[in-house]
This record gives sequence, structure tokens and C-alpha cells, in this order.
Amino acid sequence: MTSSNKNNQHKMAFIIWLAIFPLITLTFYLFGDLLLLLPLVLRTFILTIIIVPTVFYIIVPFYTRLLSAWFK
Repeated sequence: MTSSNKNNQHKMAFIIWLAIFPLITLTFYLFGDLLLLLPLVLRTFILTIIIVPTVFYIIVPFYTRLLSAWFK
């Protein structure tokens, strides 16, 4: 793996974290009290059903376009 690929991999990991952290925080802020009433597995299932597609299809592509110059 070249140095450029490693740097891009680290940058992509940062973008994914930048997408996930605020979304999880917001989800817990908005729905935390309701989620606490559910069993852990169901709570995790609901969170991942919301967060994974949102991050993958909306937030990461947006950040990637926004920070495209950073990847070059």
C-alpha cells in the first residue's frame, strides 16, 4: 500500500467518524428516553437501521464531495 493510499484511508476513516459521532449523539438526544425502554438488542437494531444508511448514502458522500480537495 502506498503512502497516498494510507493517507486517504486515514482521511476516509476520519470522515466516517465525523459522520457517525454527531448522528449518534443527535439520535440519542432526540430518542434516548424512548430507546431506554427497549431491550438492548432492539435498541441497537433500531439505531443501526437509522444510522448506517444515513451515513453511507447521505452524509459520507456529502462530506467526500465537500472535502474532495483534501483527498488529492
